[in-house]
Amino acid sequence: MFDSVRDDLRATLDEIRAAGLHKPERVIDTPQSATVNVSAGGRPGEVLNFCANNYLGLADHPEVIAAAHAALDRWGYGMASVRFICGTQEVHKELEARLSAFLGQEDTILYSSCFDANGGVFETLLGAEDAVISDALNHASIIDGIRLSKARRFRYANRDMADLERQLKEAGEGGARRKLIVTDGVFSMDGYVAPLNEICDLADRYDAMVMVDDSHAVGFVGPGGRGTPELHGVMDRVDIITGTLGKALGGASGGYVAARAEIVALLRQRSRPYLFSNTLAPVIAAASLKVLDLLESAGDLRERLTGNTALFRRRMTEEGFDVLPGDHAIAPVMIGGASRAGRMAELLLERGVYVIGFSYPVVPQGQARIRVQLSAAHSTEDVNRAVDAFVAARAELDA
Repeated sequence: MFDSVRDDLRATLDEIRAAGLHKPERVIDTPQSATVNVSAGGRPGEVLNFCANNYLGLADHPEVIAAAHAALDRWGYGMASVRFICGTQEVHKELEARLSAFLGQEDTILYSSCFDANGGVFETLLGAEDAVISDALNHASIIDGIRLSKARRFRYANRDMADLERQLKEAGEGGARRKLIVTDGVFSMDGYVAPLNEICDLADRYDAMVMVDDSHAVGFVGPGGRGTPELHGVMDRVDIITGTLGKALGGASGGYVAARAEIVALLRQRSRPYLFSNTLAPVIAAASLKVLDLLESAGDLRERLTGNTALFRRRMTEEGFDVLPGDHAIAPVMIGGASRAGRMAELLLERGVYVIGFSYPVVPQGQARIRVQLSAAHSTEDVNRAVDAFVAARAELDA
């Protein structure tokens, strides 16, 4: 049977390569950092890393590593169980309490990833008589999570408040019992920030709850790094926050839902990814607690990240590149064609700058880009070197 399937799969893979959409996986033989060793053409070399979610540079922070080592001795390697059987340790409860306090929510529940967190919310909270109103550019995990629920689905154009209001009216006129607005706090392919204050105003007007996936914000967005709700002054108006421990908060893995107490209590009883997935490894939980300690005095890291972001965006614009507007550390450099974006990324790697070209289906057709991600771990020299590499790579590509 598989012989015929194999031929079909090979044909599909050939089509992906021919369209310039193939996504190779390069091997890094060093810890994650601002500079890494990447195998390129079989030859490992040191390159500047501008494509990690390591926004605050904590992935290889010595205090985080030390906390992880200590946790292995204290708590062991893994739990070999789900939470409600024998998979809950003090370190998990402590992390949940710390995240709740940091994010200004009543309770928090840990998941093995934010993808799982988003996959476990909608089916648990919403039934066929309810409605979910989702931003058109929301992360794939939100889209997949919504598909698992029986709720009616409404979609509004990205950050378009007039369209959101239309969808809320339609949901209400359709007799929806519960209405849940869901949005990314920061849209990962564009670096755009959701207008949460306006979203919360509409939620109040139309009696809806608000859910935010703040994976690309918590740790460094907002005066205290508490994310987009803090940035917009709506921490007490957002009902559900989902996020990850795998980006600014140390870069490992794991996710969470921080929300109203009753919501978290129901998730503990009925959320399938929580009930049927192994507990977050205790070493990650303990290291994440150290990250939260570091965030209390991370103002200098956030300032450095802001400065690096502003420098890169300004210089790239001066050099004539099309960088999507904004001030987030995600700085998409628009290329257009998938093949051109892939080739540009290859030329940049040859010049010692590691970035990735994003194309369909990750982004819409014809909107291929190189998503540059700045880090507090980058120096001013690193940022300038990256811009110079873009200029040189473009010159070779256009030659």
